[in-house]
Amino acid sequence: METILFLTHTETDGSLGKPALEALGAANRLTTAVSGQLVVALFGETVQPAADQIATCGATRFLAVSGAEFGTSRYATDAAAAEALCRAAQASIIIAPATSRANRSLPSVAFRLDGSVDTHVTGILTEGGKISTTRWYYRQRMEAVQQRAKRPWLILLDPGTQTPWSGVAATVQVELVPVALSDKLKRTTVTGTREPSADAQTIRPDAALLFVAGAGWTKKQADGQTHVPEAERLILNFLHATRASLGSTKSLVDWGGEGQAVLSFLTHFNQVGQTGSTPRHPKGLAACCHGEEPHTVGWRFVTERRAVNLDPNCGWARGKADVLYVADAFAVISKVNELLA
Repeated sequence: METILFLTHTETDGSLGKPALEALGAANRLTTAVSGQLVVALFGETVQPAADQIATCGATRFLAVSGAEFGTSRYATDAAAAEALCRAAQASIIIAPATSRANRSLPSVAFRLDGSVDTHVTGILTEGGKISTTRWYYRQRMEAVQQRAKRPWLILLDPGTQTPWSGVAATVQVELVPVALSDKLKRTTVTGTREPSADAQTIRPDAALLFVAGAGWTKKQADGQTHVPEAERLILNFLHATRASLGSTKSLVDWGGEGQAVLSFLTHFNQVGQTGSTPRHPKGLAACCHGEEPHTVGWRFVTERRAVNLDPNCGWARGKADVLYVADAFAVISKVNELLA
């Protein structure tokens, strides 16, 4: 019988975030499919709120490593905590959310356990008693189905690919696992966190809408002039009103390095496409981008796609968008902002 271990770190308030709940949902479904045993392992400064949050998930044991040393993201202490929890659980399959914190530390834990690891997994399948994982390769163009015989097998699930676990909270008894930390493991310290204000934040992974700006916003308009300041104002007002996440085409973010006029708030982190991100928002709206393959490959996980473009023969019109509005994006977004206001 397979022992499935759900392993994750807690948030700063001791709870579990959406990526962790998604991984727990996958672990729960896998346990049912293979008639296995589910064990929960948590680490962080405080773990009891997280354990109580998922007390009714069907786990037979709740293991935890807690303390101030495990409250912040640090490779050495995260790896030590995860290793101790995995050894205590003696699990054959270990499922964790592919957060930046887990991606940094858990591959080394697989090495310490003489196991195997797969990151950026998008699905777990069971057929004929065998467990398989799915993930994308070659810039999200090919999906692979993989199996591994070596155990323990660490599987890190990409956020946004699974249905989150949901259930009622309760009180549960947590087994604390001791971890001895030397001064060498605590050399790295976190002095603080710097992040943009809410109004300056343009990347929102949990937003219901992805708005992607293309190079057309910075090109000459009908009057023969560019209107970059107006484009910035329209886009920022739209993002503020809708709380959408902002994406961009590769050409637009690249132009900044060539000295051309660009939207000042765009960086390569906003890039969606062949060499950028592949977001998973329920809805997507593209404006002033042509919908060519290098860009639209990043949209494959967006459920509903719409676009605004003056060219009725652009790539969006060739089956890459559910709806194409042949119109001036400046006029459309200006009217939408007016209605939203």
